[in-house]
Amino acid sequence: MTQTILGLNAYHGDSSACLLIDGRIVAAAEEERFRRIKHWAGFPAEAISWCLREGGIGLAQLNHVAVNSDPAANLADKALYALTHAPLRLLSDRFANQKKRIDIADDLNELGLGQFTGSLHRIEHHLAHLASAYYCSPFARALCVSVDGFGDFASGAWGLGDGNTIRLDERVKFPHSLGAFYQAITQFLGFPHYGDEYKMMGLAPYGEPNHLDAMRQIVRLRADGGYALELKYFRHHREKIAYQWTAGSPSVGELFADSLEQLLGPRRASDEPLSQRHKDIARSAQAMYEEAFFHLLNTLHPQYGTDDVVIAGGCGMNSVANGKIVRRSAFKQVYIQSAAGDAGGAIGAAAVVNARLGLPRPLMPHAYLGPHFSSAEIAELLEARKTEIAEAGCTVSHCEDEALLCEKTAQAIARGEVIGWFQGALEWGPRALGNRSIVCDPRRADMKDILNLKIKRRESFRPFAPSVLREAVPEWFEEDADVPFMMQVFQIRAEKRALIPAVTHVDGSGRLQTVERAHNPRYYRLILAFQALSGVPMVLNTSFNENEPVVLRPVEALNCFLRTKMDLLVLGDWLVQRH
Repeated sequence: MTQTILGLNAYHGDSSACLLIDGRIVAAAEEERFRRIKHWAGFPAEAISWCLREGGIGLAQLNHVAVNSDPAANLADKALYALTHAPLRLLSDRFANQKKRIDIADDLNELGLGQFTGSLHRIEHHLAHLASAYYCSPFARALCVSVDGFGDFASGAWGLGDGNTIRLDERVKFPHSLGAFYQAITQFLGFPHYGDEYKMMGLAPYGEPNHLDAMRQIVRLRADGGYALELKYFRHHREKIAYQWTAGSPSVGELFADSLEQLLGPRRASDEPLSQRHKDIARSAQAMYEEAFFHLLNTLHPQYGTDDVVIAGGCGMNSVANGKIVRRSAFKQVYIQSAAGDAGGAIGAAAVVNARLGLPRPLMPHAYLGPHFSSAEIAELLEARKTEIAEAGCTVSHCEDEALLCEKTAQAIARGEVIGWFQGALEWGPRALGNRSIVCDPRRADMKDILNLKIKRRESFRPFAPSVLREAVPEWFEEDADVPFMMQVFQIRAEKRALIPAVTHVDGSGRLQTVERAHNPRYYRLILAFQALSGVPMVLNTSFNENEPVVLRPVEALNCFLRTKMDLLVLGDWLVQRH
């Protein structure tokens, strides 16, 4: 009998859905791509509907729904904390949000896709994180680590993945959290929006860790490998923090207390220029995170008897720390899923149920799991918009010869043009990985400024990433590993940095994506064509968007192209050239 499992991250930031059929990931997408609101929080109705259509089923044919939160998890700890530390009302928002998850079948049945009569499974948040990393990995046995903000009254967890089972051994409980620490310092530095932590990570290399002693007063390392916060610097454990998790852009209220200013000096206003002190605080916070992260890994390694580790949770997006795992711990192989944060919990929850059913593990060697569009659909769009395209000074041509298409695009890249590259299935996770990408010449020292002027308009301190032919990695980087999801930052070899200044960060690093012919043959062929012209086996790759979620449909790609100063749009087999 066919087993169908819908996995959900619902009523939380980065809401998402995925569909597993007999152990295979058939579809996975984040709701923000459909709604066009970054990190969209709520019930992922659009993503669910698309997953079911992609699988060719309705709710009546769905055997299982798995949600990455369990209101019953750690219930005794919640009750004890409420009784001994804070009035119950401080946790009311969390409890109310969990009540919505209990009623999730009602929301499913309102989709107009039939009636769901299968089984509903509530999977503890951190078990879902661990499962999203381990079951999708190629490892037969691995240490599984989740480092996060908060979920089901815990902020972190670890255990052993072995064969088709995961053993969850330990948790770090509320109110202690490395994710809360990192988010609080991000807010302190004037980056207030949900998901802004990557900005602090990008800023950190411009500073020095001369506030590390102060950071060590904020985060304490425990002998068991865990960590604890000095709570006098935080508000979330004693005050009602404003959270927004429903039907729109998520938000989290201010986590840090006034006493943090006594320790680190005045907070930065969001419109205040960045000073060297701010950069030094960012570097010190990153250093503190790494100190705690590697203390955990190095404490756990001898206990688990494996050299393989999988990482998940919101902090699993810390690509700088991830890139140092092999250097700073005894682990030799690392796997981090493309949606390491809460969106990935949809696959994790489904994977737990999948394992309980004795089905094959849903391995995930690539992230091209989202919506895709036919050449006929693209042609119809271009025909409908031909007058507007012509009035914008653009011409349209068709090229069915893939080699010629890649050659023409590579030539445009080599001329210094900015290319919108829209191909195949949407990527799962926050990174553009060669199907919804803007690609440029990594050799151009001015390319970062060109991109920000023409399209991105983002902070100058944020780096752009290289997509690299997998076999070329050891020649250009100090590490040699598979990094298909752009989840690790490696040092670029010193003698190569001047050759690729557009993707070399101020500290000599690059957040690479390795590209293999088997997983994305057209993107691989494009980079190969650029290498033939330039001698450089990589392109600059950034997400195809303009201060919005990554484009999903051809129409969004065309709209983004027309309203920006992009030079060329490659939309499947079609080229839209600006003159």
